[in-house]
Amino acid sequence: MDPALRAAATGMMAQQTRTEVIANNLANVNTAGFKRSRAQFEDLLYQTIQGSQVIGGTEAETLPAIQVGRGTRLSGVQRLHEQGPIEQTGRNLDVAIEGEGFFQVQLPNGELGYTRDGSLQISDQGVLVTGAGYTIQPPIRIPQDGAELTISKTGVVSIRRGNDINPTEIGRIEIARFANPSGLLNLGQNLLAPTTASGQPVVGFPDDEGMGRLQQGSLEGSNVEIVQEMVEMIAAQRAYEINSKSIKTADEMGQIANNIKN
Repeated sequence: MDPALRAAATGMMAQQTRTEVIANNLANVNTAGFKRSRAQFEDLLYQTIQGSQVIGGTEAETLPAIQVGRGTRLSGVQRLHEQGPIEQTGRNLDVAIEGEGFFQVQLPNGELGYTRDGSLQISDQGVLVTGAGYTIQPPIRIPQDGAELTISKTGVVSIRRGNDINPTEIGRIEIARFANPSGLLNLGQNLLAPTTASGQPVVGFPDDEGMGRLQQGSLEGSNVEIVQEMVEMIAAQRAYEINSKSIKTADEMGQIANNIKN
């Protein structure tokens, strides 16, 4: 394939990927705790047409090498973990993390998953679970006679039992943070898994040093900015069109060259 055609084709593929990432961001604009992603690219190898040259005598000047690039490729899709807006819901089982940290849940394979989605439920077994049914770790069981469940900013879960005046502590929510949260693996269902890139989880209680605090009756919204994503989408579309025109132009120039030879 002609080098110009190859470079333009890689540009189209890059903008297609960029568009897919933006579309996923927009699709999850209302997903609790969702973090937007950004596609990153790098240039490919260069062909050196002419090496650097020294011109002149004692006061010589060095001319830079002449190189032609071969296009671009995807280098990564980075998840941006800026804090999303805290939205009050008034529901006592909704909990938002303000600051760093993830809720820990047990996955079907027995391993731990991590999420920022704090829309909790009480299962038929009386334990706190996520909206998808995954049990919060460590498990917190709610007694059947419990009422007025409260969750403090430090993760203490309390209820009022029977005619008791003072609330009873029944457990405490722990959260985990990572040295590089952008390195976490997306599992879907608002779940993340640790990788070598993210590092191992550091577990602690909310509002401890380095940990975020909890806010009951609220949820963290998506950190997707619709206007910003739409601007990015338009820019990606224009770049795709320009690369496609480059392919057409390079093809026309090739046809002209072939006609001259004939």
